[in-house]
Amino acid sequence: MADKNVALMAHLMRRAGFGGTIEEIEARAKKGYEATVEELLDPEAHGIPPIDEAVMYRHEPCFEIGGGVPYNSQSHWMYRLINTPRPLEEKMVLFWHHVFATGASKLDHCVQMLAQMALFRKFGLSNYKTLLTEVSKNPAMIFWLDNNQNHKDAPNENWGRELLELFSMGQGNYTEKDVKEASRAFTGWTIAPSFPRNPYARFVWEFEYRPEDHDDGEKTFLGHKGRFNGDDIIDIICKQPATARFVARHMYNFFVADEVQVPSWLDIPPKDSVAINILASTLLESNWDIKQALRVLFNSDFFKDEKAWYAKVKSPIELVTSTMRLVGDYRNPKPDVMSIAVEPGYMGQSLLDPPSVEGWHTGQEWIDSGSLVRRINFVADRLGDTSLPGVRTIIDRLATKDTLTPEELLESCLYLLGIVRLEEGTRSELIQHLKAGGPIKRGKTEKEREAFATRVKEVLQLIAAAREYQFG
Repeated sequence: MADKNVALMAHLMRRAGFGGTIEEIEARAKKGYEATVEELLDPEAHGIPPIDEAVMYRHEPCFEIGGGVPYNSQSHWMYRLINTPRPLEEKMVLFWHHVFATGASKLDHCVQMLAQMALFRKFGLSNYKTLLTEVSKNPAMIFWLDNNQNHKDAPNENWGRELLELFSMGQGNYTEKDVKEASRAFTGWTIAPSFPRNPYARFVWEFEYRPEDHDDGEKTFLGHKGRFNGDDIIDIICKQPATARFVARHMYNFFVADEVQVPSWLDIPPKDSVAINILASTLLESNWDIKQALRVLFNSDFFKDEKAWYAKVKSPIELVTSTMRLVGDYRNPKPDVMSIAVEPGYMGQSLLDPPSVEGWHTGQEWIDSGSLVRRINFVADRLGDTSLPGVRTIIDRLATKDTLTPEELLESCLYLLGIVRLEEGTRSELIQHLKAGGPIKRGKTEKEREAFATRVKEVLQLIAAAREYQFG
């Protein structure tokens, strides 16, 4: 049985990052829970450097501009996910990418998708109001929701509608008139003219405000009257308690426990209304400080409660990233990182390409018969590769004892995989399987040690195939 402090740290790192090796988890547990939370929230202040982009671009120059190919952009981000020394920073990129869903399938502009991820990386732990303003001016979002076609004499309501429905307040908290007035306020927020694409990529887009195309007439929005511009609309939105509750529920769904899908939030109350109220109050009282809201979340009883552990299905991106960080592969640029970058897509979550403005449907909707087989096979293949440094470390750590009982081997493997919990039925079946395989001995000869390594990797693969491994 794992020490409770270590087990709690494993829970934190699964949610605030992408898991970690047991050595990392143990080291963080010694540092302390609250100290680790502060380091995750503010890596800059704790001397944690960002990823070394010079190394990345020197080995993979196409990563910098996407090379005009979506796979290169996906590889760029996957490399960051696997190697970032700032796991919460990158986890927030994934969080906001889901909330402000923008897809490469329509955009067809790798550079702009990477620029949007850089925006989330820069502002993702800062201030929600600031972030919402930056997203409103982001060329990828402007093109994705057609605000470049939103003109004074011909309003386009796509951005105004999704701003209210999916990015800030949620259904039931505004009227159709509010959508129209918000759209009028964002006329003139567009993309500056750019050169046509060259043979290798597209040129970077820039935001441009065109006052001559802005509807400067009086508007009535959420009970307020004035000659509003987009900044005014965002200011009014961020004064609404509904906005705080909406963002808080997104945080709860992403970091604490799986909720129903966003379109159902109007009809189905949250799992934990007390937790939502705590987070919403924190957002409002801190003037939308995302970092402070997460500090409250990670230190809360509802997050630490063991009922919240393993209450979320790992998204495909989380599953792939956490597995690669665990086994220690792709810690340096490799030519075939693309093969890993496309894996989440085979499981239902293509990097940089959510299926719609709603983002991905999460929770148990990640799992169907096809995706489950792919998920299990992916993890089992990596954990079965004894040449990978993370797998080798697990084997070496187990080899410190001459013999192991089936119970000891299973418990040790569960611990070394970052503390996985199995239901009693699953545990009993695995123990019976191990007993049938005969004595578990480290051995002295090279052949015996290889046989021991094979036994260990088989246990790791069996755990990966268990339903419980799919939860985090």
